[in-house]
Amino acid sequence: MLFHTLTFAVFLVVVFTLYWAIRRLGLRFQNLFLVLASYVFYGWWDYRFLILIFISSLTDYMVGRGLEKVENPGRRKLLLIVSVVVNLGLLGFFKYFDFFIDSFSTLLGIFGLRVNPTSLNFILPVGISFYTFQTLSYTIDVYRRRVKPTRDAIAFFSFVSFFPQLVAGPIERASNLLPQFLKERRFDPKEAVEGLRQILWGLVKKVVVADFVASYVDSIFNAYGNLDGLVLVGGVFLFAIQIYCDFSGYSDIAIGVARLFGFRLMRNFAYPYFSRDIGEFWRRWHISLSSWFRDYVYYPLGGAFGTPGKRFLVIIVTFTLSGFWHGANWTFILWGLLNGLYYLPLVFAKNPTHHKGVVAKGRFLPTWREFFQMAGTFAAVLFGWVLFRSESLSHAFGFLKRMITHPYLPGEVWHTPYLEPILVGLGLLFLEWVQRRKQHTLDIGGLPQAWRWAIYYAVSLVIICFGTFAAKEFIYFQF
Repeated sequence: MLFHTLTFAVFLVVVFTLYWAIRRLGLRFQNLFLVLASYVFYGWWDYRFLILIFISSLTDYMVGRGLEKVENPGRRKLLLIVSVVVNLGLLGFFKYFDFFIDSFSTLLGIFGLRVNPTSLNFILPVGISFYTFQTLSYTIDVYRRRVKPTRDAIAFFSFVSFFPQLVAGPIERASNLLPQFLKERRFDPKEAVEGLRQILWGLVKKVVVADFVASYVDSIFNAYGNLDGLVLVGGVFLFAIQIYCDFSGYSDIAIGVARLFGFRLMRNFAYPYFSRDIGEFWRRWHISLSSWFRDYVYYPLGGAFGTPGKRFLVIIVTFTLSGFWHGANWTFILWGLLNGLYYLPLVFAKNPTHHKGVVAKGRFLPTWREFFQMAGTFAAVLFGWVLFRSESLSHAFGFLKRMITHPYLPGEVWHTPYLEPILVGLGLLFLEWVQRRKQHTLDIGGLPQAWRWAIYYAVSLVIICFGTFAAKEFIYFQF
């Protein structure tokens, strides 16, 4: 069930109405209703997927209860291992089995050994990477005694399966989301209005921008061998716009829908293309995943301390694993490794700068220093997006080689078919620059009412008139 379809619109209206209508029956009924609604939402793709999320939820609920009762360090560690093995075992089997088998057979082929690998060709369960990390964070935090385990099974199953963020995040922490299922919720009109604003902007990014530029991106990456370097650069720029609008659009809709039901999800994007270095980029892009790897991989491995050699290794391992999380392909692994290499100079600098505030604060235009910092960071990100978008390493290297060796083909009017989507992308970035101090671009609560409603109508007309309603899936569903 996709957010930008009529099916979901009907589903949302029905669930929203019933959810607040049964509030008088008590919190447990509301939570139970959310579990049922979330399972319907998730099972809409394939009801068999429900078995996996049920196993993951039940395992981590029972592990959490066990950790509450057990004090022996060895037994506590064993319980944590059970959670890790079950969750990562399911994820690894369905997402990475074929990758490892194919890679192993290729390695044997290098040494002259020929094998016929057996590929299972399973359908990747939607959202398994997201809810697996969400449930794992719960058991790890309970094990560390940073979160108290819940005895309310219904609340826990609601926390794992909450439909707005179930299939593509944000990857929530139990410390933030789970307590919200344990306390009474009242309908707040102001929160609902803010949620609708964010949903509206998320739809703009998805159906007006991302799905519009997607066809241009596909045509450029599929036929790169016949195009000049300027077109290829334009294609990478358009993919940067596509993946950002597609994924952040999902997050905006998820956060907005959650607010309709009285929940506050964490922010997942904070205008990442205005970052002044790669460290800032990863604090602004897919924040829930970046912070997950920081807290559950980087810090436990000792990345913040130790010898320079150890810190180097931990950074490379963390970013490479982050790349591998995105998909069973060497392109993602190399993409993660590349970002780790980008990050190293920031860690080993004598006086590293930690950009955390709004760029050009108090000014409309950045300084020249800020401009070149953002341009350099964006260029580095674009280079990485070539790996991310390519179907294989040979595809990526061929694309990059063509981009460098054929910068311009005489007689080609390269910009004619691609000018419109590039202008759309630049227009999106301009609007975000204007609103970069806000939580999202349609955060206009401070304007007079007449202006607000005029903007709402205008945005709605843009969606209706220029939106692409082909029920195209969100990019991150494949991860």
